[in-house]
Amino acid sequence: MDFEGKILSREISQLLWEREKTLSTAESCTGGRIAEEIIAVPGASKYFKGGIICYVNEVKENLLGVSHELLEEKTAVCEEVAIEMVKGACRTMNTDYAIAATGLAGPGGGTKEIPVGTIWLACGTQENVVTCKVEEDHGRDINLAIATNKATQLFCDFLKAEDVEDATIES
Repeated sequence: MDFEGKILSREISQLLWEREKTLSTAESCTGGRIAEEIIAVPGASKYFKGGIICYVNEVKENLLGVSHELLEEKTAVCEEVAIEMVKGACRTMNTDYAIAATGLAGPGGGTKEIPVGTIWLACGTQENVVTCKVEEDHGRDINLAIATNKATQLFCDFLKAEDVEDATIES
């Protein structure tokens, strides 16, 4: 894990500790790297319940409740699937928040419509999910590192935005 990843993981840890909230992950192409980054901080077992590595559609459907029709129509590499993965992870793992990743890390598997390097990231709650699309191909290892870092940054930003919303509501 790089220095930036350690800083993000510590920020996420502090925010979840303070709120007494829980987190899970649903990872396809990242294969557990996001979870690995989250648990790098001592005490993560207080807020991190676990992750589901859903590398194939069957697992996305059966464990996370991703729609078979959606997977058939749009493939696993789309924003809608990433959103369903977050909601499904929150439900299945009984967590307040989840982070999800689905995409094509490479080197093969890409098409003209969905080229290698296309990765959809999502995070949030069952009611509120934000997404981010990674689109550049830098080779498998770098694609996965970028997706992992962007996913943790997206989640950290999501948590901070909730703080701002809460402060506005209380004012």
